[in-house]
Amino acid sequence: MIGRLRGTLLEKQPPYLLIDVGGVGYEVQAPMTTFYRLPERGDEVTLHTHLAVSETAHQLFGFAQERDRRLFRTLIKVSGVGPKMAIAILSGMEADDVARCVREDKVNALTKVPGVGKKTAERLVIELRDRLKGWETPREDLAGDLLPEPAPGREDHQEEAESALIALGYKPTEAARMISAAARQTPAAGSQELIRLALRALSQV
Repeated sequence: MIGRLRGTLLEKQPPYLLIDVGGVGYEVQAPMTTFYRLPERGDEVTLHTHLAVSETAHQLFGFAQERDRRLFRTLIKVSGVGPKMAIAILSGMEADDVARCVREDKVNALTKVPGVGKKTAERLVIELRDRLKGWETPREDLAGDLLPEPAPGREDHQEEAESALIALGYKPTEAARMISAAARQTPAAGSQELIRLALRALSQV
């Protein structure tokens, strides 16, 4: 089992990362909550990882915080929730928001995640209620964790943000609408901030 990676960040294109560890390039899938906390390309990065093995593939998933990996492992224990859906859930919400939705029975907020229907959302609430009872980690100010981005044109930021949402499973028209709304809210935002604002808007139900 690969539980941790430390190396040079070569590429970051949601939801995939490429990390060089001693000359070996590891392709890692990560949620947007991890992308918000990544350093620049060429810098050193450390990720908590989970290796998912199936009959058709070995997939490595990475998380900036151990608690996010812990929630990911809890999510994939729920019937009908695989790694891809768990990554989508952790991309749309901070771990604390997922716990809040479960505690407050916010099924509608969970159905905003691509691939999560009403029955799956209800199952998540029922099965996670007891497992997340002790989830009391203090909420961080995410905006303070964001690293400065290069400043291409505003349209480039929006296109990059839309592409990231599409890669996470959102329909192109939905991604365009979400990013457009976020851009109106914060015109000077970079792509990561646009994605964060768009996804956070969905969780505030």
